[in-house]
Amino acid sequence: MSDILILIGSTSDRDYFADADKYADYFGVSFELEVISAHRNPEQLLRRMNEAEGDGTKVIVAGAGMAAHLAGACAAHSSLPVIGVPLPGSHLNGMDALLATVQMPAGVPVATVAVGKAGARNAIILAAQIMGITNSTIRDKIREFKKKGARL
Repeated sequence: MSDILILIGSTSDRDYFADADKYADYFGVSFELEVISAHRNPEQLLRRMNEAEGDGTKVIVAGAGMAAHLAGACAAHSSLPVIGVPLPGSHLNGMDALLATVQMPAGVPVATVAVGKAGARNAIILAAQIMGITNSTIRDKIREFKKKGARL
């Protein structure tokens, strides 16, 4: 069980989340990173969303490039908050992923952060802020982080 489930659509997306452990450790939250493609492994994704509902996961972070349907597919199959991280992966430098991630239909929200590495960091921070609503220790770490200029 982890607080944050980070899903990426491809092993090539892993480097964008290289700082996840540093940020998660700072805020005192745990995470698990898995590679599941919404397009190539839809049944596996559905199973993982069902598991996340019952295993103590609090927030899902989904990073994908190009068509970037991963975050939307997660949101469609989970009642947990989903944060989408659009990743560069084509000649459009992530613009395609940004539009695919942010343009969700009413009733299937995906909180969307910046494209790329900054977005991956912000997703961990936002996930911690969501958990900080009910956890004063995490909330205090968020305040401390902001006072330090929002940098580690």
